[in-house]
Amino acid sequence: MIIPLVKGLLLTLSRFFSKPITIQYPEEKRTPYPTWRGIHYFMTNEKGETICVACGLCVAYCPSQCITLEIGEREDGSRYPITYEIDALRCIYCGFCQEVCPVNAIRMSTNYEYVHYDKANFILTKEKLISLKEKV
Repeated sequence: MIIPLVKGLLLTLSRFFSKPITIQYPEEKRTPYPTWRGIHYFMTNEKGETICVACGLCVAYCPSQCITLEIGEREDGSRYPITYEIDALRCIYCGFCQEVCPVNAIRMSTNYEYVHYDKANFILTKEKLISLKEKV
């Protein structure tokens, strides 16, 4: 009866002087793994515009169908997204959109702190996707 009690006290005492295994979030932030898929963002050119060519592959490959795209065409015949939206609450963060993009316009960051109170803020428009690049 006393031996298990002493073993328990010794275990408690050893844990008392050991390094804690938890982190003090939000003061300490965990570094995500390199393969972590966080919130999406758009790569931009030197003018600050997205490099997306509106090919539609991300829309076609998205298994959760959370991407909507409206395609526009410039005078020189190049295509661009008039509207590009990702529903971040519907997305399953599989990374297919990033993998199929022929120009590497859409990327997934290591940001895991994208929180809001309103659902409308989780609709990532083209402008939001461009601004999220700066936070990466």
